[in-house]
Amino acid sequence: MNRDRLKNKKRIVVKIGSSSLTHAETGETDLIKLEKLVRELCDYRNRGIEVVLVSSGAIAVGSRTLGLAKRPTEISLKQACASVGQAKLMVMYLKLFAEYNHVASQILMTKNTMLNPINRKNAENTFEKLLELGVIPIVNENDTISTYELEKLQQFGDNDTLSAIVAAMIHADLLILLSDIDGLFTDDPHKNPNARFIDTVETLTEGMMQLGKGAVSDVGTGGMATKLASARIATASGADMVIANGADVGVLHELLEGAQKGTLFLANPDAHFELGAFLEG
Repeated sequence: MNRDRLKNKKRIVVKIGSSSLTHAETGETDLIKLEKLVRELCDYRNRGIEVVLVSSGAIAVGSRTLGLAKRPTEISLKQACASVGQAKLMVMYLKLFAEYNHVASQILMTKNTMLNPINRKNAENTFEKLLELGVIPIVNENDTISTYELEKLQQFGDNDTLSAIVAAMIHADLLILLSDIDGLFTDDPHKNPNARFIDTVETLTEGMMQLGKGAVSDVGTGGMATKLASARIATASGADMVIANGADVGVLHELLEGAQKGTLFLANPDAHFELGAFLEG
C-alpha cells in the first residue's frame, strides 16, 4: 500500500497556515491546537525523526494583539503586525516546546535567501546543523523587512511554496501541508457537493494542476493552486507530500501509522530537480 511508505520517513517538513492556528469566530490564537501541534512534533523527534515546522500566523497574531478588526492591507501596517506577531508567536512556541523538553529555533527567510546561491547554501548549512543537534527549526517568511513577500504573498500561498522550497533545500523525504480541507478534490467541495476526493496522486499532470481553482481564506492566503504548485516542487525533489486537514493536528501521527488521511502525492523518482534553477527561472 502507498500509505505504508510514510511509516519510515526520517526527515519531515510540516507546514501549518494561519487559518489552522486561529479560532474562526474571533481570530484569536487556538491555544489548544497550538499545544497539540507542538506535542505531535515533539513526538516526531522522540521517534528519531528530524522535523522542520513552517508556520504562518505572524500577521494574524499581530493583528489581534494590536486590536485590529481585520487583516491589514497596507504594507507598512502588515510589517508592523508581523513584527509584533512573530515575536509573540515564537514566545508561545518556545514555551510549549520547552514543556516537552525539546529545543526550537527561528529561521526567517526572504526571497533573497532563496535566490542567492551563497545565502541559500548558508541557510542549508544552518538547517543541517540544527537538525544534527536535535533542534526543531520554525520557519516563516521575514514579513517584517521584506515587502516582496508581502506584495507577492499569493505566489507563496501562505507559506505553501516556502515549505516546498525548504523541503527541497534540506532533502526532506516528506512534506505535510495542514490545511482547512481534507485534501484534493475533483472540484471545490464547498461549492460542488458531487466533488470526488482524490486519495493518491501518482503523477502530477497539467490536468491535475487545473483542479487547484478556488478562493483563499480571510485569515490566510493559500488556496489549492499554491498547494499543487508545492506538490510539483516537493515531488520533483524526491519527497512525498500530503495535504491533510489541520482541524485535528493528531493527523500527524496518524499519517505515520498508515492512516488513509489526506491526499498523498508520490515522489517522482525520475525527476531531476535543481532548486537553484527553479528559483532563478
